Amino acid sequence: MEPAQFGLLMVCLGQTGLASYQHMGLTALQRLDLSNNFLDQLPQNIFNDLGNLTELQLRNNSIRTLDKDLLQRTALLRQLDLSINGLAQIPSGIFDDLPALRSLSLRSNRLQSLDRVTFEPLVSLQQLQVGDNPWECDCNLRDFKHWMEWFSYRGGKIDQLACTLPKELRGKDMRMVPMEMFNYCSQLEDENSSIVLDNPGPPCTKGSPTPSKTKSGPEPEVEPSVVCPQKQRYRPVSVRRAIGTVIIAGVVCGIVCIMMVVAAAYGCIYASLMAKYHRELKKRQPLMGDTEGEHEEQKQISSVA
Repeated sequence: MEPAQFGLLMVCLGQTGLASYQHMGLTALQRLDLSNNFLDQLPQNIFNDLGNLTELQLRNNSIRTLDKDLLQRTALLRQLDLSINGLAQIPSGIFDDLPALRSLSLRSNRLQSLDRVTFEPLVSLQQLQVGDNPWECDCNLRDFKHWMEWFSYRGGKIDQLACTLPKELRGKDMRMVPMEMFNYCSQLEDENSSIVLDNPGPPCTKGSPTPSKTKSGPEPEVEPSVVCPQKQRYRPVSVRRAIGTVIIAGVVCGIVCIMMVVAAAYGCIYASLMAKYHRELKKRQPLMGDTEGEHEEQKQISSVA
Protein backbone atom coordinates (compact mmCIF):
# COMPACT_ATOMS: atom_id res chain seq x y z
CA MET A 1 0.00 0.00 0.00
CA GLU A 2 1.37 3.41 -0.96
CA PRO A 3 2.01 5.96 1.83
CA ALA A 4 -0.42 8.43 0.27
CA GLN A 5 -3.29 6.00 0.82
CA PHE A 6 -3.00 6.13 4.59
CA GLY A 7 -5.66 8.29 6.25
CA LEU A 8 -6.13 6.83 9.72
CA LEU A 9 -3.77 4.47 11.51
CA MET A 10 -4.56 2.90 14.87
CA VAL A 11 -1.47 1.30 16.35
CA CYS A 12 -1.27 -1.07 19.30
CA LEU A 13 2.33 -1.47 20.37
CA GLY A 14 4.54 -1.29 23.41
CA GLN A 15 7.56 0.79 24.17
CA THR A 16 9.77 -1.64 22.20
CA GLY A 17 7.64 -1.25 19.07
CA LEU A 18 8.28 2.45 18.63
CA ALA A 19 11.63 1.88 16.90
CA SER A 20 10.05 -0.19 14.13
CA TYR A 21 7.11 2.25 13.84
CA GLN A 22 9.50 5.09 13.00
CA HIS A 23 10.59 3.35 9.78
CA MET A 24 7.17 2.47 8.36
CA GLY A 25 7.24 5.32 5.81
CA LEU A 26 3.96 6.99 6.73
CA THR A 27 4.75 10.44 5.40
CA ALA A 28 1.17 11.05 4.17
CA LEU A 29 -0.49 9.91 7.39
CA GLN A 30 -3.09 12.35 8.71
CA ARG A 31 -4.57 10.64 11.77
CA LEU A 32 -2.57 8.55 14.24
CA ASP A 33 -4.01 6.79 17.30
CA LEU A 34 -1.48 5.46 19.82
CA SER A 35 -3.95 5.29 22.71
CA ASN A 36 -4.25 2.47 25.23
CA ASN A 37 -0.65 1.30 25.04
CA PHE A 38 2.07 1.12 27.66
CA LEU A 39 4.14 4.01 26.34
CA ASP A 40 6.08 5.82 29.03
CA GLN A 41 8.47 7.83 26.85
CA LEU A 42 8.43 9.19 23.31
CA PRO A 43 11.66 9.68 21.36
CA GLN A 44 12.39 13.24 20.31
CA ASN A 45 12.18 12.57 16.54
CA ILE A 46 9.31 10.06 16.59
CA PHE A 47 6.98 12.33 14.57
CA ASN A 48 9.52 14.10 12.39
CA ASP A 49 8.40 12.36 9.18
CA LEU A 50 4.68 12.97 9.77
CA GLY A 51 4.40 16.44 8.29
CA ASN A 52 0.79 15.89 7.19
CA LEU A 53 -0.45 14.73 10.57
CA THR A 54 -3.63 16.52 11.68
CA GLU A 55 -4.80 14.34 14.59
CA LEU A 56 -2.70 12.60 17.25
CA GLN A 57 -4.20 10.45 20.00
CA LEU A 58 -1.91 9.52 22.92
CA ARG A 59 -4.49 9.01 25.65
CA ASN A 60 -4.37 6.32 28.33
CA ASN A 61 -0.65 5.64 28.34
CA SER A 62 2.06 6.07 30.98
CA ILE A 63 3.85 9.06 29.47
CA ARG A 64 5.52 11.11 32.21
CA THR A 65 7.72 13.52 30.27
CA LEU A 66 7.63 15.21 26.87
CA ASP A 67 10.52 16.62 24.88
CA LYS A 68 10.04 20.25 23.86
CA ASP A 69 10.97 19.37 20.24
CA LEU A 70 8.59 16.42 20.02
CA LEU A 71 6.06 18.19 17.75
CA GLN A 72 8.27 20.63 15.87
CA ARG A 73 7.64 18.93 12.48
CA THR A 74 3.84 18.61 12.82
CA ALA A 75 2.74 22.12 11.88
CA LEU A 76 -0.61 20.90 10.47
CA LEU A 77 -1.69 19.21 13.69
CA ARG A 78 -5.23 20.24 14.70
CA GLN A 79 -6.14 17.81 17.46
CA LEU A 80 -3.87 16.51 20.23
CA ASP A 81 -4.99 14.23 23.06
CA LEU A 82 -2.57 13.67 25.97
CA SER A 83 -5.18 12.75 28.56
CA ILE A 84 -4.89 9.94 31.15
CA ASN A 85 -1.11 9.92 31.39
CA GLY A 86 1.36 10.77 34.13
CA LEU A 87 2.48 14.22 32.95
CA ALA A 88 3.61 16.42 35.80
CA GLN A 89 4.62 19.39 33.64
CA ILE A 90 4.41 20.65 30.07
CA PRO A 91 7.79 21.83 28.75
CA SER A 92 7.92 25.39 27.50
CA GLY A 93 8.17 25.57 23.73
CA ILE A 94 6.51 22.27 22.91
CA PHE A 95 3.55 24.05 21.24
CA ASP A 96 5.57 26.74 19.45
CA ASP A 97 5.26 25.03 16.04
CA LEU A 98 1.52 24.24 16.25
CA PRO A 99 -0.27 27.31 14.87
CA ALA A 100 -3.17 25.18 13.53
CA LEU A 101 -3.92 23.29 16.76
CA ARG A 102 -7.61 23.64 17.64
CA SER A 103 -8.23 20.99 20.30
CA LEU A 104 -5.92 20.03 23.18
CA SER A 105 -6.69 17.61 26.01
CA LEU A 106 -4.55 17.40 29.16
CA ARG A 107 -7.14 15.78 31.39
CA SER A 108 -6.33 13.26 34.11
CA ASN A 109 -2.62 13.86 34.49
CA ARG A 110 -0.51 15.04 37.42
CA LEU A 111 -0.31 18.70 36.47
CA GLN A 112 -0.16 21.19 39.33
CA SER A 113 0.61 24.35 37.37
CA LEU A 114 0.99 25.57 33.80
CA ASP A 115 3.04 28.33 32.21
CA ARG A 116 1.28 31.02 30.22
CA VAL A 117 4.15 31.27 27.74
CA THR A 118 3.64 27.63 26.75
CA PHE A 119 0.11 28.28 25.46
CA GLU A 120 0.50 31.71 23.87
CA PRO A 121 1.66 30.31 20.47
CA LEU A 122 -1.65 28.39 20.12
CA VAL A 123 -3.41 31.16 18.22
CA SER A 124 -5.99 28.79 16.66
CA LEU A 125 -6.87 26.88 19.81
CA GLN A 126 -10.62 26.59 20.38
CA GLN A 127 -10.99 23.87 23.02
CA LEU A 128 -8.79 23.05 26.02
CA GLN A 129 -9.42 20.28 28.55
CA VAL A 130 -7.46 20.45 31.80
CA GLY A 131 -9.79 18.83 34.34
CA ASP A 132 -8.98 16.04 36.82
CA ASN A 133 -5.52 17.34 37.70
CA PRO A 134 -4.20 18.20 41.20
CA TRP A 135 -4.04 21.95 40.58
CA GLU A 136 -2.33 24.17 43.14
CA CYS A 137 -4.00 27.56 42.80
CA ASP A 138 -1.08 29.65 44.01
CA CYS A 139 1.26 32.22 42.51
CA ASN A 140 2.63 29.70 40.01
CA LEU A 141 -0.79 29.52 38.35
CA ARG A 142 -1.50 33.27 38.35
CA ASP A 143 -0.18 34.00 34.85
CA PHE A 144 -2.01 31.01 33.40
CA LYS A 145 -5.24 32.35 34.91
CA HIS A 146 -4.65 35.58 32.98
CA TRP A 147 -4.26 33.55 29.80
CA MET A 148 -7.45 31.56 30.57
CA GLU A 149 -9.43 34.77 30.91
CA TRP A 150 -8.09 36.00 27.56
CA PHE A 151 -8.78 32.59 25.98
CA SER A 152 -12.39 32.61 27.21
CA TYR A 153 -12.82 36.23 26.10
CA ARG A 154 -11.94 35.40 22.49
CA GLY A 155 -14.44 32.51 22.44
CA GLY A 156 -12.35 29.54 23.53
CA LYS A 157 -13.88 26.69 25.52
CA ILE A 158 -12.15 25.35 28.63
CA ASP A 159 -13.47 22.86 31.16
CA GLN A 160 -13.38 23.22 34.93
CA LEU A 161 -10.00 23.71 36.55
CA ALA A 162 -10.78 22.67 40.12
CA CYS A 163 -8.28 23.70 42.78
CA THR A 164 -6.79 21.11 45.12
CA LEU A 165 -4.67 23.49 47.18
CA PRO A 166 -4.81 25.72 49.17
CA LYS A 167 -7.57 24.46 51.45
CA GLU A 168 -9.47 27.75 51.19
CA LEU A 169 -9.94 27.17 47.45
CA ARG A 170 -10.31 23.39 47.36
CA GLY A 171 -12.96 22.32 44.86
CA LYS A 172 -13.42 25.82 43.41
CA ASP A 173 -13.04 26.57 39.73
CA MET A 174 -9.90 28.59 39.08
CA ARG A 175 -11.80 30.72 36.57
CA MET A 176 -14.18 31.86 39.31
CA VAL A 177 -11.43 32.83 41.76
CA PRO A 178 -11.04 36.66 41.78
CA MET A 179 -7.67 38.04 40.78
CA GLU A 180 -7.48 39.84 44.14
CA MET A 181 -6.61 36.47 45.65
CA PHE A 182 -3.22 36.73 43.94
CA ASN A 183 -2.29 40.28 44.97
CA TYR A 184 -0.04 38.87 47.68
CA CYS A 185 2.13 37.25 44.99
CA SER A 186 3.67 40.61 44.05
CA GLN A 187 4.33 41.30 47.73
CA LEU A 188 6.16 37.99 48.06
CA GLU A 189 8.19 38.73 44.93
CA ASP A 190 9.15 42.15 46.29
CA GLU A 191 10.16 40.68 49.64
CA ASN A 192 12.21 37.91 48.02
CA SER A 193 14.03 40.40 45.80
CA SER A 194 14.71 42.68 48.77
CA ILE A 195 16.07 39.79 50.81
CA VAL A 196 18.44 38.83 47.99
CA LEU A 197 19.68 42.42 47.66
CA ASP A 198 20.06 42.98 51.40
CA ASN A 199 21.84 39.68 52.08
CA PRO A 200 24.66 39.25 49.54
CA GLY A 201 26.48 36.88 51.90
CA PRO A 202 26.10 33.12 52.29
CA PRO A 203 22.64 31.63 51.77
CA CYS A 204 20.42 31.23 54.77
CA THR A 205 19.84 27.81 56.28
CA LYS A 206 17.11 26.46 58.46
CA GLY A 207 18.02 25.89 62.08
CA SER A 208 18.97 22.30 62.84
CA PRO A 209 20.54 20.58 65.85
CA THR A 210 24.33 20.50 65.72
CA PRO A 211 25.76 16.98 65.43
CA SER A 212 27.68 15.52 68.32
CA LYS A 213 31.46 15.75 68.14
CA THR A 214 33.15 12.35 67.74
CA LYS A 215 36.74 13.34 66.95
CA SER A 216 39.05 15.67 68.76
CA GLY A 217 41.55 17.97 67.21
CA PRO A 218 41.56 21.14 65.16
CA GLU A 219 38.52 21.61 63.00
CA PRO A 220 38.41 23.59 59.75
CA GLU A 221 36.78 26.95 59.90
CA VAL A 222 33.21 26.92 58.66
CA GLU A 223 31.66 29.94 57.07
CA PRO A 224 28.88 31.34 59.23
CA SER A 225 25.42 30.70 57.87
CA VAL A 226 22.57 33.10 58.13
CA VAL A 227 19.41 31.81 59.76
CA CYS A 228 16.46 32.14 57.43
CA PRO A 229 13.91 34.63 58.77
CA GLN A 230 10.51 33.19 59.27
CA LYS A 231 8.27 34.53 56.56
CA GLN A 232 4.90 35.78 57.53
CA ARG A 233 2.12 33.75 56.02
CA TYR A 234 0.09 35.99 53.81
CA ARG A 235 -3.61 35.66 53.80
CA PRO A 236 -5.37 36.22 50.49
CA VAL A 237 -6.87 39.67 50.14
CA SER A 238 -10.41 38.33 49.95
CA VAL A 239 -9.92 36.42 53.21
CA ARG A 240 -8.65 39.54 54.97
CA ARG A 241 -11.56 41.52 53.60
CA ALA A 242 -13.95 38.81 54.71
CA ILE A 243 -12.57 38.99 58.25
CA GLY A 244 -12.87 42.79 58.20
CA THR A 245 -16.42 42.51 56.88
CA VAL A 246 -17.32 40.12 59.70
CA ILE A 247 -15.89 42.49 62.30
CA ILE A 248 -17.69 45.51 60.85
CA ALA A 249 -20.92 43.54 60.59
CA GLY A 250 -20.58 42.51 64.22
CA VAL A 251 -20.07 46.10 65.34
CA VAL A 252 -23.05 47.29 63.30
CA CYS A 253 -25.23 44.50 64.66
CA GLY A 254 -24.18 45.39 68.20
CA ILE A 255 -25.08 49.04 67.67
CA VAL A 256 -28.43 48.06 66.18
CA CYS A 257 -29.16 45.77 69.13
CA ILE A 258 -28.34 48.56 71.61
CA MET A 259 -30.61 50.94 69.73
CA MET A 260 -33.40 48.37 69.79
CA VAL A 261 -33.00 47.90 73.54
CA VAL A 262 -33.08 51.68 74.09
CA ALA A 263 -36.16 51.99 71.88
CA ALA A 264 -37.90 49.18 73.79
CA ALA A 265 -37.09 50.81 77.12
CA TYR A 266 -38.33 54.17 75.85
CA GLY A 267 -41.54 52.52 74.65
CA CYS A 268 -42.13 50.87 78.03
CA ILE A 269 -41.56 54.14 79.87
CA TYR A 270 -43.86 55.99 77.51
CA ALA A 271 -46.58 53.36 77.87
CA SER A 272 -46.40 53.46 81.67
CA LEU A 273 -46.63 57.27 81.71
CA MET A 274 -49.64 57.23 79.37
CA ALA A 275 -51.37 54.60 81.53
CA LYS A 276 -50.79 56.68 84.62
CA TYR A 277 -52.14 59.77 82.84
CA HIS A 278 -55.32 57.96 81.80
CA ARG A 279 -55.92 56.70 85.34
CA GLU A 280 -55.66 60.19 86.76
CA LEU A 281 -57.93 61.48 84.00
CA LYS A 282 -60.61 58.93 84.87
CA LYS A 283 -60.43 59.91 88.56
CA ARG A 284 -61.04 63.56 87.69
CA GLN A 285 -64.06 62.96 85.41
CA PRO A 286 -66.70 62.36 88.24
CA LEU A 287 -65.66 65.55 90.03
CA MET A 288 -66.01 67.53 86.84
CA GLY A 289 -69.48 65.97 86.34
CA ASP A 290 -70.72 67.15 89.87
CA THR A 291 -69.67 70.74 89.34
CA GLU A 292 -71.51 70.85 86.02
CA GLY A 293 -74.71 69.57 87.76
CA GLU A 294 -74.57 72.31 90.40
CA HIS A 295 -74.26 74.98 87.70
CA GLU A 296 -77.38 73.64 85.92
CA GLU A 297 -79.45 73.69 89.17
CA GLN A 298 -78.46 77.29 89.85
CA LYS A 299 -79.52 78.24 86.33
CA GLN A 300 -82.94 76.58 86.81
CA ILE A 301 -83.53 78.36 90.16
CA SER A 302 -82.63 81.71 88.68
CA SER A 303 -85.02 81.16 85.79
CA VAL A 304 -87.94 80.30 88.13
CA ALA A 305 -87.32 83.36 90.20
